Amino acid sequence: MTQIAGNASGARIVLDRVTKNYPGQPVSAVENFSMVAEPGELIMFVGPSGCGKTTTMKMINRIIEPTGGSISINGRDVLSLNPNELRRHIGYVIQQIGLFPHMTIAENIAVVPKLLGWTKAKTVERVEELLTTVQLDPAEFAHRYPKQLSGGQQQRVGVARALAADPPVMLMDEPFGATDPITREKLQAEFLRLQNTLGKTIIFVTHDFDEAVRLGDRIAVLSERSQIEQFDTPANILAAPANDYVASFIGHGAAIKRLGLIPVTEARLGPVSASAGGPISVSTADTLRDALDSLVLTGLTALTVVDARNKAVGSISVERISAALGSEIPALRTPRVEATSGEGRRL
Repeated sequence: MTQIAGNASGARIVLDRVTKNYPGQPVSAVENFSMVAEPGELIMFVGPSGCGKTTTMKMINRIIEPTGGSISINGRDVLSLNPNELRRHIGYVIQQIGLFPHMTIAENIAVVPKLLGWTKAKTVERVEELLTTVQLDPAEFAHRYPKQLSGGQQQRVGVARALAADPPVMLMDEPFGATDPITREKLQAEFLRLQNTLGKTIIFVTHDFDEAVRLGDRIAVLSERSQIEQFDTPANILAAPANDYVASFIGHGAAIKRLGLIPVTEARLGPVSASAGGPISVSTADTLRDALDSLVLTGLTALTVVDARNKAVGSISVERISAALGSEIPALRTPRVEATSGEGRRL
Protein backbone atom coordinates (compact mmCIF):
# COMPACT_ATOMS: atom_id res chain seq x y z
CA MET A 1 0.00 0.00 0.00
CA THR A 2 2.94 2.37 0.34
CA GLN A 3 2.79 3.28 -3.34
CA ILE A 4 -0.74 4.56 -2.80
CA ALA A 5 -0.53 5.98 0.71
CA GLY A 6 2.91 7.49 0.33
CA ASN A 7 1.72 10.33 -1.88
CA ALA A 8 -0.92 12.12 0.18
CA SER A 9 -1.02 15.15 -2.10
CA GLY A 10 -2.55 13.23 -4.99
CA ALA A 11 -2.20 10.04 -7.02
CA ARG A 12 -2.50 9.05 -10.67
CA ILE A 13 -5.57 6.93 -11.34
CA VAL A 14 -5.79 4.87 -14.51
CA LEU A 15 -8.94 3.02 -15.54
CA ASP A 16 -8.40 0.82 -18.60
CA ARG A 17 -11.38 -0.79 -20.36
CA VAL A 18 -13.20 -1.25 -17.06
CA THR A 19 -16.46 -3.18 -17.37
CA LYS A 20 -19.20 -4.20 -14.97
CA ASN A 21 -21.74 -6.89 -15.81
CA TYR A 22 -24.48 -8.01 -13.44
CA PRO A 23 -25.85 -11.56 -13.62
CA GLY A 24 -29.10 -11.77 -15.55
CA GLN A 25 -28.67 -8.32 -17.09
CA PRO A 26 -28.34 -8.36 -20.89
CA VAL A 27 -26.55 -4.99 -21.01
CA SER A 28 -23.40 -4.00 -19.12
CA ALA A 29 -23.77 -1.39 -16.39
CA VAL A 30 -20.33 -0.07 -17.40
CA GLU A 31 -18.67 -0.98 -20.67
CA ASN A 32 -14.99 -0.51 -21.60
CA PHE A 33 -14.50 2.63 -19.54
CA SER A 34 -11.03 4.16 -19.91
CA MET A 35 -9.74 7.33 -18.26
CA VAL A 36 -6.65 8.82 -16.63
CA ALA A 37 -6.88 11.23 -13.68
CA GLU A 38 -3.60 13.02 -13.01
CA PRO A 39 -2.31 13.75 -9.48
CA GLY A 40 -4.23 16.61 -7.90
CA GLU A 41 -6.99 16.67 -10.52
CA LEU A 42 -10.64 17.06 -9.63
CA ILE A 43 -12.61 15.01 -12.17
CA MET A 44 -16.38 15.42 -12.35
CA PHE A 45 -18.62 12.57 -13.57
CA VAL A 46 -21.87 13.99 -14.97
CA GLY A 47 -24.69 11.97 -16.43
CA PRO A 48 -28.34 10.94 -16.01
CA SER A 49 -29.50 8.61 -13.24
CA GLY A 50 -28.67 5.01 -14.02
CA CYS A 51 -25.96 5.76 -16.58
CA GLY A 52 -23.26 4.03 -14.51
CA LYS A 53 -21.31 7.00 -13.15
CA THR A 54 -21.59 5.95 -9.48
CA THR A 55 -20.89 2.32 -10.36
CA THR A 56 -17.74 3.40 -12.19
CA MET A 57 -16.55 5.45 -9.23
CA LYS A 58 -17.26 2.65 -6.72
CA MET A 59 -15.12 0.23 -8.69
CA ILE A 60 -12.07 2.38 -7.89
CA ASN A 61 -12.26 1.45 -4.19
CA ARG A 62 -13.86 -1.92 -4.97
CA ILE A 63 -17.12 -1.31 -3.17
CA ILE A 64 -18.28 -2.74 -6.50
CA GLU A 65 -15.97 -5.32 -8.03
CA PRO A 66 -15.22 -4.81 -11.75
CA THR A 67 -16.00 -7.66 -14.14
CA GLY A 68 -13.18 -6.78 -16.52
CA GLY A 69 -10.44 -4.29 -17.24
CA SER A 70 -7.89 -2.84 -14.85
CA ILE A 71 -7.67 0.00 -12.33
CA SER A 72 -4.42 1.30 -10.91
CA ILE A 73 -3.49 3.99 -8.42
CA ASN A 74 0.08 5.26 -8.62
CA GLY A 75 0.89 2.24 -10.76
CA ARG A 76 -0.50 -0.27 -8.24
CA ASP A 77 -3.26 -2.59 -9.49
CA VAL A 78 -6.11 -2.15 -7.01
CA LEU A 79 -7.38 -5.68 -7.75
CA SER A 80 -4.18 -7.06 -6.27
CA LEU A 81 -4.78 -5.36 -2.92
CA ASN A 82 -6.85 -6.30 0.08
CA PRO A 83 -10.11 -4.37 -0.46
CA ASN A 84 -10.44 -3.26 3.16
CA GLU A 85 -6.86 -2.03 3.26
CA LEU A 86 -7.38 -0.25 -0.06
CA ARG A 87 -10.43 1.63 1.24
CA ARG A 88 -8.54 2.89 4.28
CA HIS A 89 -6.30 4.83 1.90
CA ILE A 90 -9.10 6.28 -0.21
CA GLY A 91 -11.38 8.98 1.19
CA TYR A 92 -15.08 8.39 0.52
CA VAL A 93 -17.90 10.91 0.91
CA ILE A 94 -21.54 10.19 0.08
CA GLN A 95 -24.72 12.25 -0.07
CA GLN A 96 -26.19 10.52 2.99
CA ILE A 97 -22.96 11.38 4.88
CA GLY A 98 -23.09 8.13 6.87
CA LEU A 99 -21.87 9.41 10.23
CA PHE A 100 -22.20 6.91 13.08
CA PRO A 101 -24.98 8.35 15.30
CA HIS A 102 -23.69 6.72 18.50
CA MET A 103 -20.21 8.25 18.09
CA THR A 104 -19.14 11.81 18.80
CA ILE A 105 -17.87 13.95 15.95
CA ALA A 106 -14.28 13.37 17.08
CA GLU A 107 -14.85 9.60 17.20
CA ASN A 108 -16.38 9.63 13.73
CA ILE A 109 -13.38 11.41 12.26
CA ALA A 110 -10.98 9.11 14.12
CA VAL A 111 -12.40 5.84 12.73
CA VAL A 112 -9.82 5.26 9.97
CA PRO A 113 -6.77 6.52 11.92
CA LYS A 114 -7.65 4.05 14.67
CA LEU A 115 -7.95 1.23 12.13
CA LEU A 116 -4.51 2.19 10.84
CA GLY A 117 -3.05 1.99 14.35
CA TRP A 118 -2.34 5.66 14.93
CA THR A 119 -1.44 6.70 18.46
CA LYS A 120 -4.08 8.46 20.55
CA ALA A 121 -2.09 11.69 20.61
CA LYS A 122 -1.61 11.71 16.82
CA THR A 123 -5.30 10.94 16.28
CA VAL A 124 -6.49 13.72 18.59
CA GLU A 125 -4.15 16.18 16.89
CA ARG A 126 -5.44 15.15 13.45
CA VAL A 127 -9.09 15.44 14.52
CA GLU A 128 -8.55 18.95 15.86
CA GLU A 129 -6.63 19.93 12.74
CA LEU A 130 -9.40 18.71 10.43
CA LEU A 131 -12.23 20.29 12.39
CA THR A 132 -10.36 23.58 12.17
CA THR A 133 -9.77 23.03 8.45
CA VAL A 134 -13.51 22.60 7.76
CA GLN A 135 -14.22 25.61 10.00
CA LEU A 136 -15.80 23.79 12.93
CA ASP A 137 -14.30 24.81 16.29
CA PRO A 138 -12.91 21.62 17.93
CA ALA A 139 -13.75 22.91 21.40
CA GLU A 140 -17.38 23.35 20.38
CA PHE A 141 -17.99 20.42 18.02
CA ALA A 142 -15.60 17.55 18.86
CA HIS A 143 -17.77 16.10 21.62
CA ARG A 144 -21.14 16.66 19.99
CA TYR A 145 -23.13 13.91 18.29
CA PRO A 146 -24.25 14.05 14.63
CA LYS A 147 -27.89 14.73 15.54
CA GLN A 148 -26.76 17.94 17.27
CA LEU A 149 -25.36 19.36 14.00
CA SER A 150 -27.09 20.91 11.02
CA GLY A 151 -27.04 19.12 7.67
CA GLY A 152 -24.31 21.40 6.36
CA GLN A 153 -22.20 20.88 9.48
CA GLN A 154 -22.61 17.10 9.19
CA GLN A 155 -21.49 17.24 5.58
CA ARG A 156 -18.34 19.11 6.64
CA VAL A 157 -17.66 16.38 9.19
CA GLY A 158 -18.13 13.80 6.43
CA VAL A 159 -15.43 15.54 4.38
CA ALA A 160 -13.17 15.76 7.45
CA ARG A 161 -13.59 12.04 8.11
CA ALA A 162 -12.69 11.24 4.50
CA LEU A 163 -9.51 13.31 4.90
CA ALA A 164 -8.57 11.82 8.28
CA ALA A 165 -5.77 9.51 7.11
CA ASP A 166 -4.60 12.08 4.53
CA PRO A 167 -5.48 9.86 1.54
CA PRO A 168 -4.13 10.73 -1.92
CA VAL A 169 -7.48 9.84 -3.53
CA MET A 170 -11.01 10.92 -2.64
CA LEU A 171 -14.26 9.60 -4.10
CA MET A 172 -17.31 11.82 -3.68
CA ASP A 173 -20.82 10.68 -4.59
CA GLU A 174 -23.12 13.73 -4.86
CA PRO A 175 -21.88 14.90 -1.44
CA PHE A 176 -23.78 18.21 -1.47
CA GLY A 177 -26.92 17.04 -3.29
CA ALA A 178 -29.14 16.80 -0.21
CA THR A 179 -28.40 20.31 1.08
CA ASP A 180 -30.36 23.48 0.41
CA PRO A 181 -29.01 25.88 -2.26
CA ILE A 182 -27.42 28.33 0.19
CA THR A 183 -25.70 25.60 2.21
CA ARG A 184 -24.60 23.86 -1.00
CA GLU A 185 -22.98 27.05 -2.30
CA LYS A 186 -21.09 27.49 0.98
CA LEU A 187 -19.97 23.85 1.00
CA GLN A 188 -18.78 24.10 -2.60
CA ALA A 189 -16.76 27.21 -1.80
CA GLU A 190 -15.28 25.52 1.28
CA PHE A 191 -14.48 22.43 -0.75
CA LEU A 192 -12.68 24.44 -3.42
CA ARG A 193 -10.64 26.16 -0.71
CA LEU A 194 -9.66 22.79 0.75
CA GLN A 195 -8.75 21.32 -2.63
CA ASN A 196 -6.58 24.31 -3.50
CA THR A 197 -4.67 23.63 -0.29
CA LEU A 198 -4.59 19.83 -0.27
CA GLY A 199 -4.36 18.91 -3.96
CA LYS A 200 -6.04 15.49 -3.70
CA THR A 201 -6.98 13.45 -6.76
CA ILE A 202 -10.77 13.49 -6.63
CA ILE A 203 -13.48 11.69 -8.58
CA PHE A 204 -16.72 13.56 -7.93
CA VAL A 205 -20.12 12.28 -9.12
CA THR A 206 -22.89 14.81 -9.68
CA HIS A 207 -26.04 15.24 -11.73
CA ASP A 208 -25.71 19.03 -11.52
CA PHE A 209 -23.82 20.38 -14.52
CA ASP A 210 -23.43 23.83 -12.93
CA GLU A 211 -21.74 22.18 -9.94
CA ALA A 212 -19.44 20.33 -12.34
CA VAL A 213 -18.51 23.57 -14.07
CA ARG A 214 -17.78 25.33 -10.82
CA LEU A 215 -15.70 22.60 -9.18
CA GLY A 216 -14.10 20.47 -11.86
CA ASP A 217 -10.69 20.66 -13.48
CA ARG A 218 -12.14 18.34 -16.13
CA ILE A 219 -15.65 17.02 -16.69
CA ALA A 220 -16.58 13.60 -18.07
CA VAL A 221 -20.07 13.75 -19.58
CA LEU A 222 -21.34 10.17 -19.47
CA SER A 223 -24.19 8.43 -21.30
CA GLU A 224 -25.59 4.91 -20.84
CA ARG A 225 -23.08 2.25 -19.73
CA SER A 226 -20.70 5.04 -18.66
CA GLN A 227 -19.80 5.86 -22.24
CA ILE A 228 -17.74 9.07 -22.36
CA GLU A 229 -19.39 11.58 -24.68
CA GLN A 230 -16.86 14.30 -23.86
CA PHE A 231 -13.99 14.59 -21.40
CA ASP A 232 -12.50 18.07 -21.24
CA THR A 233 -12.18 21.24 -19.21
CA PRO A 234 -15.37 23.08 -18.28
CA ALA A 235 -14.40 26.00 -20.53
CA ASN A 236 -13.84 23.78 -23.57
CA ILE A 237 -17.07 21.85 -23.06
CA LEU A 238 -19.07 25.05 -22.73
CA ALA A 239 -17.40 26.59 -25.78
CA ALA A 240 -17.59 23.50 -28.00
CA PRO A 241 -19.89 20.67 -26.87
CA ALA A 242 -18.98 17.46 -28.69
CA ASN A 243 -22.54 16.59 -29.71
CA ASP A 244 -26.22 17.25 -29.05
CA TYR A 245 -26.18 14.98 -26.00
CA VAL A 246 -23.50 17.12 -24.32
CA ALA A 247 -25.27 20.30 -25.39
CA SER A 248 -28.44 19.04 -23.70
CA PHE A 249 -26.55 18.79 -20.41
CA ILE A 250 -25.23 22.32 -20.73
CA GLY A 251 -28.74 23.61 -21.31
CA HIS A 252 -29.53 27.24 -22.01
CA GLY A 253 -27.09 30.01 -21.23
CA ALA A 254 -23.78 28.40 -22.09
CA ALA A 255 -22.22 31.83 -22.54
CA ILE A 256 -23.43 32.88 -19.09
CA LYS A 257 -21.88 29.76 -17.56
CA ARG A 258 -18.61 30.47 -19.38
CA LEU A 259 -18.48 33.92 -17.82
CA GLY A 260 -18.26 32.28 -14.39
CA LEU A 261 -14.94 30.74 -15.44
CA ILE A 262 -13.29 33.91 -16.74
CA PRO A 263 -11.62 36.38 -14.33
CA VAL A 264 -12.39 40.06 -14.77
CA THR A 265 -8.70 40.55 -15.50
CA GLU A 266 -9.09 38.53 -18.74
CA ALA A 267 -11.19 41.33 -20.21
CA ARG A 268 -9.64 44.39 -21.76
CA LEU A 269 -10.60 47.00 -19.17
CA GLY A 270 -11.68 50.48 -20.13
CA PRO A 271 -10.51 53.72 -18.53
CA VAL A 272 -11.65 54.46 -14.97
CA SER A 273 -13.33 57.60 -16.28
CA ALA A 274 -15.76 55.45 -18.33
CA SER A 275 -17.51 54.18 -15.19
CA ALA A 276 -20.19 56.07 -13.34
CA GLY A 277 -18.34 55.77 -10.03
CA GLY A 278 -20.41 55.36 -6.88
CA PRO A 279 -20.41 52.66 -4.17
CA ILE A 280 -20.74 49.67 -6.49
CA SER A 281 -17.53 48.31 -7.98
CA VAL A 282 -16.06 45.05 -9.30
CA SER A 283 -12.93 43.42 -7.91
CA THR A 284 -10.07 42.05 -9.98
CA ALA A 285 -10.69 38.80 -8.05
CA ASP A 286 -14.24 38.54 -9.43
CA THR A 287 -15.37 36.72 -12.55
CA LEU A 288 -17.02 38.25 -15.58
CA ARG A 289 -20.27 36.65 -14.37
CA ASP A 290 -19.96 38.66 -11.15
CA ALA A 291 -19.36 41.78 -13.21
CA LEU A 292 -22.39 41.10 -15.39
CA ASP A 293 -24.56 40.54 -12.31
CA SER A 294 -23.50 43.91 -10.93
CA LEU A 295 -24.11 45.67 -14.23
CA VAL A 296 -27.61 44.21 -14.48
CA LEU A 297 -28.47 45.04 -10.87
CA THR A 298 -27.26 48.63 -11.11
CA GLY A 299 -28.42 49.32 -14.66
CA LEU A 300 -25.16 51.19 -15.27
CA THR A 301 -23.29 51.08 -18.56
CA ALA A 302 -19.91 50.52 -16.86
CA LEU A 303 -18.53 49.84 -13.39
CA THR A 304 -15.22 50.63 -11.76
CA VAL A 305 -12.80 47.73 -11.35
CA VAL A 306 -10.71 47.83 -8.16
CA ASP A 307 -7.69 45.78 -7.06
CA ALA A 308 -7.03 44.10 -3.70
CA ARG A 309 -6.10 47.49 -2.19
CA ASN A 310 -9.41 48.95 -3.42
CA LYS A 311 -7.57 51.09 -5.95
CA ALA A 312 -9.41 51.77 -9.22
CA VAL A 313 -7.60 50.09 -12.11
CA GLY A 314 -10.14 50.39 -14.91
CA SER A 315 -13.76 49.88 -15.87
CA ILE A 316 -15.88 47.04 -17.22
CA SER A 317 -18.94 47.16 -19.47
CA VAL A 318 -21.23 44.66 -21.21
CA GLU A 319 -19.38 45.26 -24.46
CA ARG A 320 -16.03 44.44 -22.87
CA ILE A 321 -17.49 41.33 -21.24
CA SER A 322 -18.82 40.20 -24.61
CA ALA A 323 -15.47 40.87 -26.28
CA ALA A 324 -13.73 38.67 -23.69
CA LEU A 325 -15.82 35.74 -24.89
CA GLY A 326 -14.59 36.34 -28.42
CA SER A 327 -17.92 37.26 -29.95
CA GLU A 328 -21.03 39.29 -29.45
CA ILE A 329 -23.47 37.40 -27.24
CA PRO A 330 -27.08 38.63 -27.63
CA ALA A 331 -28.04 37.21 -24.23
CA LEU A 332 -25.54 39.54 -22.58
CA ARG A 333 -27.40 42.52 -23.94
CA THR A 334 -30.72 41.30 -22.55
CA PRO A 335 -29.72 39.54 -19.33
CA ARG A 336 -33.20 39.74 -17.85
CA VAL A 337 -34.52 37.54 -20.66
CA GLU A 338 -31.81 34.99 -19.78
CA ALA A 339 -32.94 35.07 -16.17
CA THR A 340 -36.48 33.99 -17.13
CA SER A 341 -35.31 31.04 -19.22
CA GLY A 342 -34.56 28.81 -16.23
CA GLU A 343 -30.96 29.83 -15.74
CA GLY A 344 -30.46 30.17 -11.98
CA ARG A 345 -28.16 32.45 -10.12
CA ARG A 346 -24.49 31.57 -10.49
CA LEU A 347 -23.17 29.11 -7.95
